[in-house]
Amino acid sequence: MRISVYGVTAQEAERLAREVKTRAERGQFSRDKTTVAGFARAWLERKAREVRPNTLDAYRRELSLALPSLKDSQAPDPLGARPLKDVTPGHIRELVDELYGRYSLRTVRWVRQKLHAIFEEALHLELVFRNPVAPVKVKGSRDQASAKAGRALELHEVRALLSALDAHSDPRTALALRLMLACGLRLGEALGLQWSDIDLEAGVLTVRRAYSAGRITQPKTHTSARTVPIPAQTLERLRAYRAWWCEKLGKCPPVEFWVFPGNSLSKPLDYNAPGHALRRIVAKLGIPHVRVHDLRHSYGSHLLANGAPLELVSERMGHANANITLGVYRHLLQHERQGFVIDPEDLLRPRAQA
Repeated sequence: MRISVYGVTAQEAERLAREVKTRAERGQFSRDKTTVAGFARAWLERKAREVRPNTLDAYRRELSLALPSLKDSQAPDPLGARPLKDVTPGHIRELVDELYGRYSLRTVRWVRQKLHAIFEEALHLELVFRNPVAPVKVKGSRDQASAKAGRALELHEVRALLSALDAHSDPRTALALRLMLACGLRLGEALGLQWSDIDLEAGVLTVRRAYSAGRITQPKTHTSARTVPIPAQTLERLRAYRAWWCEKLGKCPPVEFWVFPGNSLSKPLDYNAPGHALRRIVAKLGIPHVRVHDLRHSYGSHLLANGAPLELVSERMGHANANITLGVYRHLLQHERQGFVIDPEDLLRPRAQA
């Protein structure tokens, strides 16, 4: 490709020629017409070989907020229709500002992260000369940033919720929600339980699989596959629940039977059912908004507040390592640790005889 430049003076023409040469070396004059949406689709196809189906679904959902054509080919998609090489930080900044007005800070950060990953790969493949997402930062207040972890229910809220679950018309959703609160299970982990995973004599349950988006998958991480104790009152309700199924079926459910089956007994309960039930219960009780994940978060918070070691909480929650637990519950640990104070004066005083 031949490019001509002109200047008022020879010096200006030489300067412009150097700039053009630099841009050419950077690939800014590439004839590649790959669009952002087209490259994103290819990126998702590659990720399908690397990540779990649930993770891939999350990637696609997040990218669809920035590139609507990934979800609906007919949707207007200004950024997605633009060639990769033509995207500037200004285009990304405009998109991020628009997303700020519609989604949470956490969501905008995830979207920005996925766009950054896409352009980083394009950079490595020399399809672009720079990553236009890199200079664009997503910032928010400390309150906004900490909101992502969720909230722990207060004790009076726990008491009211447990009473409401005991009175709930559908024992499946009620007990699934209780297990998330009493054992720190993720929603998909609770719905993926089979009776072979529950030892009613020993009082423990084992997480071996998860259910989400109509699919059975492996647990989120290798440490998510874990065995946790079932509190006495919850164990009592599990025994009564199994007896209810024995009476309902005319025989006790086999070990491969789902603990929380859907209307079709061959599949687990619909993934959204516990969330819908929780929203109705919470609204009726007058409790501030509670997400399903807040039940698991409450479990971890109250374990720590009652003196459980960080490593134990990490193990019970199925976190990949204790640093993740520390990151989620750092604020709580800092509050609890304020009580651990040693006064040098006290060390010098003689100890009382027993």
